[in-house]
Amino acid sequence: MVKIFRIFIIPFILFGCVPGAFTIDKLTPIQPTQGTPLVEIIDVYFSDPGKRIEGEYRNGPDKYLVQAIDEARISVDIAVYSINLWSIRDALLDAYHRGLQVRIVIESDNMSDDVPQELKAEGINIIGDRREGLMHNKFAIIDRQDVWTGSMNFTIGSFYYDNNNLVHIHSTDLAENYLTEFDEMFLRDMFGRDVINDTLHPQVMVGDTWFEVYFSPDDGVAERIVELVNNANESIYFMAYSFTSDDIGAAIVERSQAGIFVNGVMDEGQIKSNIGTEYDSFIQAGIIVLKDGNSGLMHNKVIIIDREIVITGSYNFSRSAETVNDENVVVIHNSDISEKYLQEFEKILTEAENSP
Repeated sequence: MVKIFRIFIIPFILFGCVPGAFTIDKLTPIQPTQGTPLVEIIDVYFSDPGKRIEGEYRNGPDKYLVQAIDEARISVDIAVYSINLWSIRDALLDAYHRGLQVRIVIESDNMSDDVPQELKAEGINIIGDRREGLMHNKFAIIDRQDVWTGSMNFTIGSFYYDNNNLVHIHSTDLAENYLTEFDEMFLRDMFGRDVINDTLHPQVMVGDTWFEVYFSPDDGVAERIVELVNNANESIYFMAYSFTSDDIGAAIVERSQAGIFVNGVMDEGQIKSNIGTEYDSFIQAGIIVLKDGNSGLMHNKVIIIDREIVITGSYNFSRSAETVNDENVVVIHNSDISEKYLQEFEKILTEAENSP
């Protein structure tokens, strides 16, 4: 089994008809050519707002997702809070016109934006959640065998102005988990508290990397994050956009008081605006937590434990993410991948330290 790790620091997301009205043919993932070994791939990409060229939205990490859509042969399924990036719009339109199945679930509040309207006008099936909570997922499934997820909305801001991460994982089992969640929303019109716990493969091995897959609000994400934090033996690093979860915050404080090294960066705007932010509790506990130095958003939702485990996805560390919104989380057990996230953490930390 061959496994490839790649890391790129790159300079530079209408209310639909009822999902149940759509019918689709049964699709199966593309099978490798006979005699060709299956290549298991984990790719990690980060936005780099500091190298963004004003007015130029190209050569960002979106180009890798666009390339994957361009190379798709069967299907592209996307669940994302917001989409307005032209490169992704064009790739989706090209895929649809090539005859691929293209389906999109989006937050209803963003359905009236230009790009969703353009996609819908061309005939692409795109639906909103029509619920009080947010359809806050950020994932794409390509050919039922490749998952792209992380903290990025498919927007100019996420790819070019904000600090975000994007993970690509080649695994049919992992893709089946995400496709099941997608079909709950798209075909069964189940969102937020309507959903059921039916993740088919909650634990997946990709090569020698162990993945855990969770969807909120049905999978008890906060409880698992607390368990992982409680088991930290050496260090906890975190990059957080919104952090108001008392349970996760308390677990981090407890590990710090037990002698575990803890270091964090949080989005300054959210620190100022969040009611019940954990920032104050962290500072009072003597934990080193800096406000980010990016004029855009520090939009990551990442915890790195013992330089071995990475928690990432759409899930802010908040009550809304745990109980109301549709969210996705992946836990990656791999020291090499953890090191890539630690390098990004150090970069963002340095920007925070040097911020006026």
